[in-house]
Amino acid sequence: MPTCFVGWLLWSSLGDSKDDGAGGAGGTGGPTTSSTSSPPPPSSGASAPPAPSASSGEPGKPGAPGKPLEGKVVVIDPGHNPHNRDHPSRIARLVDIGTEKKECDTTGTATNSGYPEASFTLDVARRARTLLEARGATVRFTQDGDRPYGPCVDERAEIGNKAHADAVVSVHADGAAAGERGFHVILPKSVRGGGADTSAITAPSRRLGERLRGDFAKATGSEPARYIGDGSGLDVRGDLGGLNLSTVPKVFIECGNMRDSQDAAELTDTAWRERAARGIAQGITDFLNE
Repeated sequence: MPTCFVGWLLWSSLGDSKDDGAGGAGGTGGPTTSSTSSPPPPSSGASAPPAPSASSGEPGKPGAPGKPLEGKVVVIDPGHNPHNRDHPSRIARLVDIGTEKKECDTTGTATNSGYPEASFTLDVARRARTLLEARGATVRFTQDGDRPYGPCVDERAEIGNKAHADAVVSVHADGAAAGERGFHVILPKSVRGGGADTSAITAPSRRLGERLRGDFAKATGSEPARYIGDGSGLDVRGDLGGLNLSTVPKVFIECGNMRDSQDAAELTDTAWRERAARGIAQGITDFLNE
C-alpha cells in the first residue's frame, strides 16, 4: 500500500505540472493577435505593464496611473472611404472649405498591387483607437467604413469641432512618384476667409504635429520624406478643408508613399501598421500630456 500511495502522489504531481505549462503556452491569446502575425504588441493592452509610455508614468502628468488620457477626447479621421469609388458623382460635388471650394472627398491612392489607401487608413486608425482607449481617451471616428461614402471634408472638420476634441489626427498615405519615400505631417496654415479661421489652432496644431513626427519616426523607424517640407517631416498647407474649417488642434499624417515599392512593402505589412498606430497614439498622448 505505501508503495502504491507514493506512486500515486508522483503521478499526480507530474500531471499538475503539465497542466500549468500547457496553460501558459495556450494563454498567448490567439484572438488578441488576429490583426497581426507577431505576438501581441505590448501597448495594445489596457493593463499590460508596457502600455503606459515613459511620459504617461511621470509624476504630475494628467490622468490616473496607466490612464494618462482619461477625460480627453480624441477624434481620428481615417482618410477617404473604401466605398467612395462606388459614388463618384457624390464625392465629386464641391463643398465650401472657407477659402475656396473643393471636392467633397476623393477615392485616395493605392499601391501598385492594389492595396487601397482607404483600407490602410481604417486599419491604422482602428489600431490607434485601441491604444488610445486603453489609455483612457474617448475616441471618435469620422467614419468607420460604415458610411456609403465620405463624409465630405467639411463634415470631417465639423465632427471634430462638435466633439470639442482635444486633438484630431487625419490618417493618410501619399501617392507621390515612385522613388520618393518617407512620411510627413501636414499642419494648418494660418488662414481666414469665409468659414475658415485657423488663427487659434495653428500653434497647438504645430505642437501636435511635432510630437507626432518624433514619435512616429521612433515607432516605425521611418524617416521624414525628403520630397516635401524641406525634409523636416512637416508641411504647412492652407488648401485642405479638414484643416481650414477646424476649430480644434488638428493635423494630417501621410504615413508613407504607396506608389514607392519599398514604402508599399511597409504599408501593406500588418506588423508595421501596428507600429505606425503606436507612433500615432504616442504622439497624441505626449501632446495631450504637455
